[in-house]
Amino acid sequence: MEYSILESSCIKKGAGKVIPAKKQKEETPHSTIPDEWFKPKEQNSEDAESVVRPSLSYWEDAWRRLRQNKLAMFGLIFLILLGVMAVIGPWISPHDVDTQNLPNQNQAPSFTHWFGTDELGRDVFTRTWYGARISLFVGLMAALIDFFIGVAYGGLSGYKGGRTDNIMMRIIEILYGLPYLLVVILLLVVMGPSLLTIIIALTVTGWVGMARIVRGQVLQLKHNEFVMASQSFGAKTKRIIQKNLLPNTMGPIIVQMTLTVPTAIFAEAFLSFLGLGIQSPYASWGMMANDALGVILSGDWWRLFFPAFFISATMFAFNVLGDGLQDALDPKLRR
Repeated sequence: MEYSILESSCIKKGAGKVIPAKKQKEETPHSTIPDEWFKPKEQNSEDAESVVRPSLSYWEDAWRRLRQNKLAMFGLIFLILLGVMAVIGPWISPHDVDTQNLPNQNQAPSFTHWFGTDELGRDVFTRTWYGARISLFVGLMAALIDFFIGVAYGGLSGYKGGRTDNIMMRIIEILYGLPYLLVVILLLVVMGPSLLTIIIALTVTGWVGMARIVRGQVLQLKHNEFVMASQSFGAKTKRIIQKNLLPNTMGPIIVQMTLTVPTAIFAEAFLSFLGLGIQSPYASWGMMANDALGVILSGDWWRLFFPAFFISATMFAFNVLGDGLQDALDPKLRR
């Protein structure tokens, strides 16, 4: 049976009643979901301007990213525990740092002597934490002195520019070309080995790296609008450097200080290992390692293991923490 084009657009329903296909489609329900579910949500102007995620400051965002770095957090926790043990370690030990007990010499680790004893019967556990005090003190003092000298020198050089910057940078290049350890050893030979001499020797040329970093940062920032605004109000050079430039360079400065500490700790341990560092009755990781070399082949492994382990672990912790801080404080990685 044939249908015309007009009839084919219709559908028969019941006895002879014809309903257009379009109308039937409208009458056929497609879903049981109520239309109220698809109504747009009412929103006022205050809700439209609200921020879902709270904004974080530069330091809050840096701390958030540092916490996500598991290796850097491990280094930070280790250094905190090391600092705590350096303070309370000798107090929880029943033995003095320099008390000699020859009948108990070269004893292996036990419940009485947790890290064993040395050739004079002194407790290695107590001496290890006294060595931690010396190493951390030398490292932190070297970093602080490098901070004050390097920041002041590099900030002034970068801000002044011109001839002043050229002269100051030539001085830095001369100091940078001197062999670091050779200068330190020469000063120790002339001035004599002591804790103060080691700190002075480590900081004679150690601030050069800090000064170069600060100078580079200041050169990038000194032409910004906030610096020009301070200059237009008649602010002095000291105030501009302290209030405008240095706060914006603290990220690289903190990273450099974190990497300076392990360098100073290793240098002190190396000098003490050579006999030019800390002298008795003080205890130092490098001096303990030097004393243990003569008996390492006899099986007294603990005398070298513990100072060498803490030197390596401390340097590793500072380095991974410095790498983590470098990533966390980088404004290019801020999200």
